[in-house]
Amino acid sequence: MRLTDLPLRQPAYVDLIDWSALSATEGQRLREFGLCEGASVEALHHGGLFLRGPIACRIGRMTIAMRRSHAAAVTVRIGPDDADGTLAG
Repeated sequence: MRLTDLPLRQPAYVDLIDWSALSATEGQRLREFGLCEGASVEALHHGGLFLRGPIACRIGRMTIAMRRSHAAAVTVRIGPDDADGTLAG
């Protein structure tokens, strides 16, 4: 699921990032914030009118505001071990 679709306060992990959807500068900035495959992420708040503004996210221990278009390039999973979102037994 996309980070934009993640329910609020649902802990998840970054599964895949479509770096080609971001400019080099945008990608570098997100990497500096700690956004990488395997990082823990949590959507905290959807801003703007009709929820079309930025998304406040917790990446690791840092809270940032991320543009919705950037968040759409991030695929997340609920569980840390399996790509289908279930935890291994």
